[in-house]
Amino acid sequence: MMGTGDWTVTDPVAAGMDPSRLERITWHLDHRYLERGRIAGWQMAVVRHGTVAYARSAGLMDRERDRPVVDDTIWRIYSMTKPITSIALMQLYEQGAFLLTDPVDRFIPEWKNLQVQEVGDGGQPRLVAPERPMNVRDALMHTTGLAGSVVPSHPLDYRYLEAVRNAGSGTTLERACTLLAELPLKFHPGTAWNYGLSTDVCARLVEVISGKAFDAYLADEILGPLGMEDTGFVVPDGAADRFAASYAYKAGGPPTLVDDPETSPYRRRRSYLSGAGGLVSTMGDYVRFCRMLLGGGALDGTRVIGRKTLELMTMNHLPGGTDLAHMATGGFGESGFTGVGFGLGFAISQGPAATGEAGSAGEYSWGGLASTAFWVDPVEDLAAVFMTQLVPSVTYPIRSQLRALVYQALAD
Repeated sequence: MMGTGDWTVTDPVAAGMDPSRLERITWHLDHRYLERGRIAGWQMAVVRHGTVAYARSAGLMDRERDRPVVDDTIWRIYSMTKPITSIALMQLYEQGAFLLTDPVDRFIPEWKNLQVQEVGDGGQPRLVAPERPMNVRDALMHTTGLAGSVVPSHPLDYRYLEAVRNAGSGTTLERACTLLAELPLKFHPGTAWNYGLSTDVCARLVEVISGKAFDAYLADEILGPLGMEDTGFVVPDGAADRFAASYAYKAGGPPTLVDDPETSPYRRRRSYLSGAGGLVSTMGDYVRFCRMLLGGGALDGTRVIGRKTLELMTMNHLPGGTDLAHMATGGFGESGFTGVGFGLGFAISQGPAATGEAGSAGEYSWGGLASTAFWVDPVEDLAAVFMTQLVPSVTYPIRSQLRALVYQALAD
């Protein structure tokens, strides 16, 4: 069994995996990505049966300063923050603080009279009452209908962005919810899936229900108990030399620097503690989070979430058991859409025949804007975590390729 915080000591045979076939991961990432200049550096870990089967780091975390990726490199995990936020909110569910069917306006009263913008006769917008109130489950599932999106495409998305600009610096989760109260919904809650601000709403609900600032709650209830010492909203001065640079895809050339680790906004505390995408983390920390998930909500004797609560979170909650291909508005999410359902903070695989990818029915996952990714497969007792820093995450099909490479290495 791996020791606390140590993700680099491997025993593939004990993990039931083939060492030589695991090395196909290394060859693929080095020769098809690193050597071709598609990414600056990468890190990968595979855990099975409580043992690290594969752990590698390669390339540079900071190309401009010629700094190599190290075991404890700090990465922007962006939307891999979302599962952590969802666990935080569901901890409060376990305390009887709310039901999934409770309306969100119970906790954010200014949303009590939200209306839905529809297209009326002649193509003109009209406002109507929602078919039902937005509830907490909608916030966990991205089915709220709220304005704002990772990739804006609706007029209300642009109105929200304008409102944020006009509000100036210092916007908080509370202030964002006030701004959203001034806009109608894009669709009736529960009728569509839109990758937007829903998980920031979850973070605000954590603040309202717990009475703590979101960062303090995470530190006390998840990050501290799991020993995730390098995960947070800020990279402190003492860890600055481990903070990776972030790059963006550039057609016909090497990726361009978009966030210098020495001047990054992550170097100082920000007022907006985004539950949707605000955290940085390390491979060691996120492996611990995944080991907790594999352990049914507990790790090293510390229970973070109940086993049955985690089961509730990791089943498909989309209406009628459908997939994101039938529910999503807009073409962006940190997973595939075909054969992929959605639970309370996680994408849920409906099985390899449905997705067209190796894996297991019930596998759950998510990723981040800078091409990071993780998945947990309870059937195989397996978790995999991938780190790099390339925006946007849809540039290359790395996630699907890694699934094929990991599953082909199973030896039992």
